[in-house]
Amino acid sequence: MSDTGKIGSGVGERIRRRRGGLSIQSKLLIMLLAVSLLSSLVIGAVGFVNGRQSLNDAAIDQLITIRSMRASEVLEAVDDAKEAASLHSRNLSAQTLSTTMNAAFDELQQTVITDEQQAQLEEYYSSTFVPVLEERAGEEYGTEAFIPESNAGRYLQLQYTTRNLDFDADYDSLLRANDAGDGSSYSAGAERYGDYFTRLIDEAGYEDALLLNLEGDVVFSAYKGVDLGTNLNTGPYRDTAFAQTYRDTIATNSVDALGMTDFERWIPSMNMPTMWVVSPVGNDSRITGAIAFQVSLDAVNDVMTGDEGWKSQGLGDTGEVYLVGRDDLMRSTSRRLEEDPEAYVERLIAGGGVAPSVAERIGQVKGTVLLQPVQTMAVEEAQAGRSGTFVGRDYIGGESVTAYAPLAIDGLDWVIIARIDTAEAFAPVAEFTRNVLLSLLGILLGVSLLSLLLAQVFTRPIHRLVEAVRRVAAGDLAVQVPQGSRDEFGDLGNAFNDMASSLRIKQELIDEQRIENEKLLHTLMPESVAARYKQGDEAIAEAHENVSVVFAELTGFDELASNLTGEEEIGYLNALMRGFDEAAQKTGVEKVRTLRGGYLASSGLSVPRVDNVRRSVEFARSLVDVIERFNAQNGTSIGLRAGVDTGTVTSGLVGRTSLAYDLWGDAVSLAYRVRSVTGEPGVYVSQTVYDRTREGYTYVEAGTVESQGRTETVWKVA
Repeated sequence: MSDTGKIGSGVGERIRRRRGGLSIQSKLLIMLLAVSLLSSLVIGAVGFVNGRQSLNDAAIDQLITIRSMRASEVLEAVDDAKEAASLHSRNLSAQTLSTTMNAAFDELQQTVITDEQQAQLEEYYSSTFVPVLEERAGEEYGTEAFIPESNAGRYLQLQYTTRNLDFDADYDSLLRANDAGDGSSYSAGAERYGDYFTRLIDEAGYEDALLLNLEGDVVFSAYKGVDLGTNLNTGPYRDTAFAQTYRDTIATNSVDALGMTDFERWIPSMNMPTMWVVSPVGNDSRITGAIAFQVSLDAVNDVMTGDEGWKSQGLGDTGEVYLVGRDDLMRSTSRRLEEDPEAYVERLIAGGGVAPSVAERIGQVKGTVLLQPVQTMAVEEAQAGRSGTFVGRDYIGGESVTAYAPLAIDGLDWVIIARIDTAEAFAPVAEFTRNVLLSLLGILLGVSLLSLLLAQVFTRPIHRLVEAVRRVAAGDLAVQVPQGSRDEFGDLGNAFNDMASSLRIKQELIDEQRIENEKLLHTLMPESVAARYKQGDEAIAEAHENVSVVFAELTGFDELASNLTGEEEIGYLNALMRGFDEAAQKTGVEKVRTLRGGYLASSGLSVPRVDNVRRSVEFARSLVDVIERFNAQNGTSIGLRAGVDTGTVTSGLVGRTSLAYDLWGDAVSLAYRVRSVTGEPGVYVSQTVYDRTREGYTYVEAGTVESQGRTETVWKVA
């Protein structure tokens, strides 16, 4: 046998001996089975022991989180309502409305109310308002107590309130019915300034808004209800929390004071639960009254119910968050009532510990505010100033997981409660126990079969990836690995494809950015200067012959800017400089640099022009036109002084860390000096410019300046 044959035989023998052991696939199968089965058993045991407590804690933590979020939203909503009320009552519109309507109300005090008119007012209450009120409130009321004591109040109710004969009609007509058509100064003032209240109702979302004078009279009302013309100090509502809050707020005699009431039943709103924010009207020197804004009950309910998105917000099928006052009555609606009113009432009567009359009333008005009692341990703890969680009886007899806390809102003694049925809250625990056992059995079987399959296909993607990496290393950035399996190897293949694509895109972006940098550099400086700068030159300067220079300066802008905000000043400057740039482009003049109050330009610098002097003068005149248009559009009176000269200049880069292309030389200096020879706005030119352009423009002699040891005559373009 030859030596070559012996060598080949030896190599083949070594390969066969090497392949006699376990293959990678077999080793991988054994490892997968051992690790997976052991891990499954250990994890299953640990998960079963610890999972129940973890799920319990998770359910409670989620409820606490939701409670905290709702509490923050309520606080934010109340703060927003107070801040908005303060802003609305302190502006000039509110002050004008207050003084106007106060005077008009005082004037109406002299009006004589006839017996016929008095009878008409009594008829309205006895046959229209009170019957509807009794039907909706479920109580009986007298009629005469609601009639205002003052002549002005009765007159206003005759002119406005008694027109509301259908309390289910469109209230927009009442909101905008400011002119009673009686020719009084009150109607004139209401028509002129009442739109302020209309906009508050439409845009700010208040239920109603009342304007009061310092004596407690309601001198104006957005909806002109039965509270119009009444007196909060002596009238039928004097004992309400609203009246007391008004008195406390006015007593401060400060426009910065602010009062807010808890929910109380407000008869003019058909005994509906109502909150008020009271804010004085006036300024720092005096107050003329107050504006009271009626906060919508729906605004509070929308916050607490999350716009009825309970399930999507983590409260499942039974969870809710609600508010409770110091009197143990709800201050927001119940989810159960909103979703199924009939079942809610039945449950209240059957096991909720609520009187049948109250339960039926809740069903009639479809609301729990100031009706639904909540006397649970969670409420007691929260009213004592403590936060925590509780598992036990809820407010209608069921068992709930509850998270409670007090609410730190000035003037409102509320607590916040988040609850969910115990069965739903802990349902994942029971499901988890069942799933652990079933999953463990399934995992044992699945892991065995899957390990066998994975071991067979495990090594296939490796070879494709190795080949693809070699091609990338050789410079082929367009290579892509076929997308096959959806496991980690598939992710690795996708990541490799993304990497290759990213490298290719980055290379393309680098090329594009290089082109953009070239363009940007050419916008900052001439091409010849840019070329030298890229080569590393630090001191770049070029001399130019026969170049015209325009130095323009704004006058009067500093006085204008003293009355502007920073944003307005920048806006004005940007508008002016855009106009200057457009004028430069139109006349073929090159902008050198822009200052806050000035503009330096040249003609014949980068592109030699035979008529560079004429172009510069024409550009300066165009700047004057830009200023005139700006003044006409903005009602300003700024001016422009522009100086024009021609001659030799030097251009180059200035600065090291922050480069700037600039222009200097005798022509620049003279253009700078001639612009201010008289101090008046206008276009001024040197003697040289005058000599070369006097045939095309009309000039008047403006003065002289010193230039290089000689006196230079300055001319002004007429």
